Amino acid sequence: MFNEKTMVNDALASMNGELVRYGEMIPQTENMELKQTLKQLRNACELSQEELFQIAREKSYYIPANHAGQEDIEHVKSLFSQGSMM
Repeated sequence: MFNEKTMVNDALASMNGELVRYGEMIPQTENMELKQTLKQLRNACELSQEELFQIAREKSYYIPANHAGQEDIEHVKSLFSQGSMM
């Protein structure tokens, strides 16, 4: 039997998967109407995901990782500036 925490986390994982798929589809279509529709669907999904994420945090169903330190941020920036991420 599923409890509320499991259902919320499952819904978040599903939404995150949808967002990944939208991110893959949008740049691959040449049809501008379809591209715009996919962007609208992605934006609606992002809003829903953010709302559910906030609920999960308020109920302590999800505890985010610690904030990155300045050294970590600079390291990631340097990777992008050097082209190492591609």
